[in-house]
Amino acid sequence: MKKVIVAPDSFKGTLSSKKASETISRAIRDVLPDAEVVSFCIADGGEGTAESLGAERIPVTVTGPNFRPVSSFYGVLGDRAVIELAAAAGLTLADPADPLATTTYGVGELILHALDSGFRKLTVAIGGSATNDCGCGMAAACGVRFSDKNGDTFIPVGSTLGLIHRIDLSEIDKRIRETEITVLCDVKNPLFGEEGAAYVFAPQKGADERGVRLLDAGLRHIAGVIERDTGVSVADMEGAGAAGGCGAGLKAFFGAELRRGIDGILDAAGVEEKLDGADLVMTGEGRFDPQSAGGKAVSGIAARASSAGVPVAVICGSADPRARVPGVTYVFAVVNGDITKEMSLSDPEKYLYLAARRAIEEIRKK
Repeated sequence: MKKVIVAPDSFKGTLSSKKASETISRAIRDVLPDAEVVSFCIADGGEGTAESLGAERIPVTVTGPNFRPVSSFYGVLGDRAVIELAAAAGLTLADPADPLATTTYGVGELILHALDSGFRKLTVAIGGSATNDCGCGMAAACGVRFSDKNGDTFIPVGSTLGLIHRIDLSEIDKRIRETEITVLCDVKNPLFGEEGAAYVFAPQKGADERGVRLLDAGLRHIAGVIERDTGVSVADMEGAGAAGGCGAGLKAFFGAELRRGIDGILDAAGVEEKLDGADLVMTGEGRFDPQSAGGKAVSGIAARASSAGVPVAVICGSADPRARVPGVTYVFAVVNGDITKEMSLSDPEKYLYLAARRAIEEIRKK
């Protein structure tokens, strides 16, 4: 092999996309010292999006998912601000993790800070949320008013979506209507139902079965209120269920355009040019499972590589044998018969290096 592309997503909770890329690249160079290794970071619209785009970080303190202040940031890329929902309402910030009670209010504060700084182009990456509030907290921070049947205004969370009687956009920050907002989604899920935000993702955020049913009912309820009060139908919109319904909220309240997250990242990276003459693409993520095919970073890079006739190897923390992603030729998991999850977490960089080295050695023999 003369040219290998290295483009992993982050290994959530252990290694950033940048660190994973450096580690895999080192393993390849140790096995193939004469090969050209072209590496870059990717993200699917969640954590690491600003870094993958090379954006400068602007530190900001905002309201966290549990309504307490947290240290956050947004990115600056030319005349565009890059906002990661996870930087203000991410699961890693939630203590306790409870999608019935967490808020996206801080995401709205990040948006306002970017507007105050003069930005009128925003990219909002919405993966990695701890929330299920349909983006109502974010909208409330920006002036949208939610009221109950008694006319009292409140900031909805997942458990109180069903109390929303009226949505009033008349006081939303006027600068939002002057702003181009692009939303990077990492999933295609609808707002509610068996494939919706609550049933698919809320258990990962701390909800039990009763909580999931309550959250789903709230999302069904707000979909009707949104259509009545804003004229926007989100019930059947692809990606509406991303980030606990934040995809729907950004579309309905902010007029944003939803886009598959990985496509925006790959376009910005100029991936087609990088793939020219490549013999292999090595990508990766923490967990390779059936959701990997649903708009995640691995599926995006695999689709581009497949179109260019380049085979793809996935290096992952663990792999579900049911996972099938078109364009993926090889899958190598860090956790296997010899390496336990506990071992891999004790030194994730070391064990990712060993898995990548094992992968390139085996592929070279084929």
